This record gives sequence, C-alpha cells and structure tokens, in this order.
Amino acid sequence: MRSAWICLSQNTQILYLIFCLCHYTQAITIQVPRNTVTAPVQGSALLSVDITCIGTPTIRWMFSSVNRQQRIAAWVLGGSANVTQMYEGRVQTHPNGSLTISNLRLQDSGYYIITVTEMSGSSKDMGLVLTVTEVLYEDIQFLVVFVIVLGTLAAFLMLCMWLLNKLYHFIKVWRQRRCLPDHTETELQPL
Repeated sequence: MRSAWICLSQNTQILYLIFCLCHYTQAITIQVPRNTVTAPVQGSALLSVDITCIGTPTIRWMFSSVNRQQRIAAWVLGGSANVTQMYEGRVQTHPNGSLTISNLRLQDSGYYIITVTEMSGSSKDMGLVLTVTEVLYEDIQFLVVFVIVLGTLAAFLMLCMWLLNKLYHFIKVWRQRRCLPDHTETELQPL
C-alpha cells in the first residue's frame, strides 16, 4: 500500500486528499426540489427533501413563524416518528425524510426547518416555506348561488305584483259594471 502511495505523483496525492476531505466534510446533503410550497386550506402539502449521508441519521422537523416556534416530528431514518401532539394525525413521515401535512390551516403558513444529524454529531439544516391559501372559488360559488336565488325571488315577486295588478283592474271593472243601472231603453234628449 505504501509503495502505491509513493508511486502517485504529488498532484494526484493532493487531489486524492481533497476528494477524501470533501467526501467526509460533505457527509450530509439535503436536496430540496422546491423551496416554496403553496397549498389550500384543508388540503395537504408535501415538504419534499432527499437526504444522503453516511450512516443512519436522525431527522427533526420544526415549524417557525412570527407568532410561534413548534417542533413537529423527530425520528431516526427508517424508524417510527415521534410526532408532537399538535400535529398528531395530520403529519405523515416518508422514508426519504420528507413530510406531508394534511388538513392544513391558515396558521400552518410559515417556515419549516429540517435538521439532519449523523451519529458522529455533525448536522445540517435546510428550510422550506409553506404558504396556505384560502379557497376563493367556494366564496364565488356562494355569491353566484346567492345572486341566482335573489334574482329568482325578485322575478317571482314581480310576477305576483303583475298578477295582483291585473286582478285589481279586473275587480275594479267588475264593480263598475255592477254599479251601473240596468236600462234596457236608451233615452234620447233633445238638443
């Protein structure tokens, strides 16, 4: 082995050492396909990550916003997750370290931080932004239905008023005919 090392040129030895150092210092990599995720209220959001590291890492997800900071889940990759009570039943962990949050609320908007820690103690963080939006089309549907109902009601009331007006004129003419004296002869008066 020693003779093989000596046979390598000095430049090759330096490159080999740089490669080894880079390999061990970059032991944890976290790749995030999308740094920003947008999802509707009551929907679900996948906070997708891809982790590569040496050994079996511990993964921890945290939530941070202006109002609060909250731990979501922690687990050893390949093991079962320890989910906080606030997110229980709404969080699903994935084998690659990703996290799915379902039944979203507006308060879930904020900054999500994943921390990957190796057995040696080295760790790396990465952040994602989740924006939860209100579903506006439901409000528009409600408005359209409300306008249709009001329009139908207005048309019905106008029809009723027209029918009542016709009935009023019919009764008025009928009363006038009843009140007229019955004369069979027409009297002519001289001029």
